[in-house]
Amino acid sequence: MYLPRALISKLYLHLQNTRHPLSPPVLILVALEPDALCACRILTRLLKHDYIPHKIQPVAGYADLERVGAELVSPMMEARGGAGGVVVCLGVGGMADLGTVLGLEPEGEENTFGGVEVWVADAHRPWNLGNVFGGFPLEPETEVATTFAARSPVGVKGGRIDRGYKPGKGGIIVLDDGDIEDELAKERDAYLALVDMPDIEDNGEDLGDSDDDSEEEEEEDEAEASTVRAGQKRKSWSDFDHEDSEDDEDRPRQRRRSNSSSSIADSPRRPKQRGLISLRDDAIFSPSDSLDPPTAAQPPRGPSARTLRRRLLRLRRDNEAILQKYYRLGASYSEPISSMMYSLASELGREDNDLLWLAIVGVTSMELYGRSSAGVAVPVRSSEGRPASGWLGVRGARIRQLLRDEVRRLNPPELSGKVLPESSGIIPTTARSPEDTSIRLSPEPKFLLIRHWSLYDSMLHSPYLFSRLKTWSETGLKRLHKLLAKMGVSLVQCKQSYTHMDMMLKRELRAKLLKYASLYNLDELVPTIDTDGKDRAGAKDGWGFVRSWGWRATLSAQDVGVVVGALLEVGKNTSAAEPAPSGPSQEVFDLSDNQVQSEEWLPRFWDAYDALEDIESLKSGLPTAQFLHKAIFTTGTTILKKKQISHLRAFRMCVVKDSTDAALFNHPGALTKLALWVGEALAEQEKDATGKLALGGRGTPLVVASLDEKRGVYVVVGTGGGGGPDSTFVDREAAKRKAEERERREKVREEQRRNKERSEEEDDESSSEEEDDDDESDDGDEGGEDGRERGYGLNKFGTAFQDVVAETSARVRIDSFEHCVVEVKKEDLGGFLESLSMKAVIG
Repeated sequence: MYLPRALISKLYLHLQNTRHPLSPPVLILVALEPDALCACRILTRLLKHDYIPHKIQPVAGYADLERVGAELVSPMMEARGGAGGVVVCLGVGGMADLGTVLGLEPEGEENTFGGVEVWVADAHRPWNLGNVFGGFPLEPETEVATTFAARSPVGVKGGRIDRGYKPGKGGIIVLDDGDIEDELAKERDAYLALVDMPDIEDNGEDLGDSDDDSEEEEEEDEAEASTVRAGQKRKSWSDFDHEDSEDDEDRPRQRRRSNSSSSIADSPRRPKQRGLISLRDDAIFSPSDSLDPPTAAQPPRGPSARTLRRRLLRLRRDNEAILQKYYRLGASYSEPISSMMYSLASELGREDNDLLWLAIVGVTSMELYGRSSAGVAVPVRSSEGRPASGWLGVRGARIRQLLRDEVRRLNPPELSGKVLPESSGIIPTTARSPEDTSIRLSPEPKFLLIRHWSLYDSMLHSPYLFSRLKTWSETGLKRLHKLLAKMGVSLVQCKQSYTHMDMMLKRELRAKLLKYASLYNLDELVPTIDTDGKDRAGAKDGWGFVRSWGWRATLSAQDVGVVVGALLEVGKNTSAAEPAPSGPSQEVFDLSDNQVQSEEWLPRFWDAYDALEDIESLKSGLPTAQFLHKAIFTTGTTILKKKQISHLRAFRMCVVKDSTDAALFNHPGALTKLALWVGEALAEQEKDATGKLALGGRGTPLVVASLDEKRGVYVVVGTGGGGGPDSTFVDREAAKRKAEERERREKVREEQRRNKERSEEEDDESSSEEEDDDDESDDGDEGGEDGRERGYGLNKFGTAFQDVVAETSARVRIDSFEHCVVEVKKEDLGGFLESLSMKAVIG
């Protein structure tokens, strides 16, 4: 079941009002990613404020989630001696059947969930529809309550929780960010229809076209009915006439016998007798009255059992096809869960700068990992004169604007009248006072860690400049040096720490970048700002967020996201990432064993978790972030220079090798960042060579593999080419207007049908033409603004990987919550890629 966005505080308020010192602690399951960490920090701040005990459990993947379910969640059930309680999943299990994975719906047992309530906040899509529209203990079945809807808990209708719902009995509760209410109406109807549909054996027979088959079924029913009538005409009707003429006193006895459920229940004569007798009850007949011919008096015969079975089977297949189509749309992302948790804090009236900063960092981290409405894909850049919509398109722009509004509300400007440096385009690097902990808007250029690196290193390791200037080549490096020379910045000056650069150079940096950026195809290098220092209508589109911790540090949200991500992927001890010794691996590849990864990754979680609150821990993670991105630059340069990229049928492929930092990319997060760097560079190469991106502006998908010598497996990640639904994102308001228009047309159509039934003189031809026009207009509602189908441009590597596993004998483990990441046995990589190359990986 799902909780609408308007009721987001309902569950928390109930938890707050029902907790007491003896209540079991709230169990929080957190994915190993920055957005989930930020959401966890926000939630734990709320719980601490209300003195609600809680326990945090990091979860590395599906195998780890199943283990946590068996060890921690399942024992909470009342049927197993527990006291119930609340489990919160942050970035965990939104695409899995949590009732089964966590052990809350044991097979063959009627007592499900046992008072355990699971809250799910996850940005991964598609949802598991069993969690969304089901996932609750059914009420006992009675003579009146037999259907799924009738046995749903009070306050739950069609899977939707309303204000009348009372928590406490347990179940899976999905926090809806708006997607379910606005976009899953068809999937909801199909799911609810399948739940109440009786079991029927499907032998895979061909049911044919629905229209042609229904006509055939009607003909078969008519033929069967005519055969029965032909057999009864000489016998049954003459018998009735003979009985009518014999004795009137026998008539009541005969009627009682005909209406009873006796041995004639399966007789084909029974409907005829029942219909005839009911007719005689409604009208007054005398024994001498003559009956009409059997064709006139014979009531219509119902469909046969074979026809009903075929109709039911066709209906089930149609509904299953709707759900299957949804699951195969491809991977995508919705609103970050840190933003959802901040909305909860806002509903409770608890918002402050600390929680706002955590939400900003979580939202910013989504862009660092390429998580967009097209799944994991390279960033969308402006092309063909069209502005780039970027992460999550229109929706992402609205979220960023809401965050900017919150920054202004919680951090009002000083009344001194001084012009702030950031208003003139200068990047703030220091606090305004020793006690300054405010959040500011800053015109951040697309450089990496500029406050903590030299200007040269920051530009060199920027993924934006890496693709646009092609800095992996000697020509690209010369182009970078030439840009700096035109700006009047010597290599000696730009290679010293940015914070110690000449102040005049800092003040003139933005103006010089704007002057020469267009010469090097760098139009988006710095955000726009009016010449008078004022932003247009307070929007500050493209501006970043910066926070100070007094004189101790000043960091941007992107800086924090980069550091936290590096701590998760590498850890503080960078020497642990040394390459494994060469030679054959003696370990056996076990698809169910992820203990080695968990033991290595989970300690990193706590380092990153601490860094979000402790500024000194965050600063100590800066060298780790620099180390990781130097490795990404070096490895990406090697791949492109040596042309280690293979062109396969559906995507491009490269394997990380001949690199001293290869062991770093055994982590899916680090490998994904590398794939995004290389993929964006390839997209720019395609654009330079052909004048446009391949695949209708989406770019070419890329598969990158890295060998983990210790375990003898390849970690494989598949990234999209970008330019998918981001560039054609359908506005929510426009989608709602389309839905209302579609509903209006349905009402008009229904009214026309009623009028047609009441008046036989209505022109059938004109009515059919109107219905055809309505059908044609409905066909376009599933597409985007330009008529593209739903799911256009989404990353389909997840479904492609599953298809390959089902069709081949390759030893593959799909354990990551990121379904475009898999592990393949070293010896099976060739066959896996060969089969994968035949799949559609981008919609």
